[in-house]
Formats: sequence, C-alpha cells, structure tokens
Amino acid sequence: MPKSKLRKKVVEKRAHTQDVVVHTPHEPLESPRWLAPTMVAGFLIGLFWIVTFYVTQTKYPVPGIGTWNMVIGFGFIGVGFTLATRWR
Repeated sequence: MPKSKLRKKVVEKRAHTQDVVVHTPHEPLESPRWLAPTMVAGFLIGLFWIVTFYVTQTKYPVPGIGTWNMVIGFGFIGVGFTLATRWR
C-alpha cells in the first residue's frame, strides 16, 4: 500500500498548538493538616453524643432539651461529612 502524504496544514497546526500556553489556576494538591483530624473528631463526637443520649435513657448529655440532643449529635456527624468532601 502506498503511504499517504502529510499535508502542510496539519503539520503547521500541530506546531502552532504546541506554542500555546494554557494558564490554569493552581490549587493545593493536598488537604490542610487540620482537616483529617477535625473530620474524624466530628464523626466521633457525634457518635459519642448519640450513644450517650441512648444509654442514659434520654437524660444526658444536655438534660432538659430532650430529643434536640439527637440533632446536635447528627450536626457533629454532618460537619464530619462536610469536611470529608473537601479531603484530597
């Protein structure tokens, strides 16, 4: 089979595209050092808060607010999940 000829236009386009410099914003490649410990702490504090609420038959960790203790516990867990989405 005969070899097809390269066109000049293709060669010129390739040479032109190599000269173009694309500027991209530089983002950090790693997470901050505080992110992972804070994320894990949020998970554990939330878990501990909910377990304490159930084990003490809804009297603690903050007496008098009732089932809002569950909201606080899940709030800590939500903070942990929010930080987990930013972890690289």
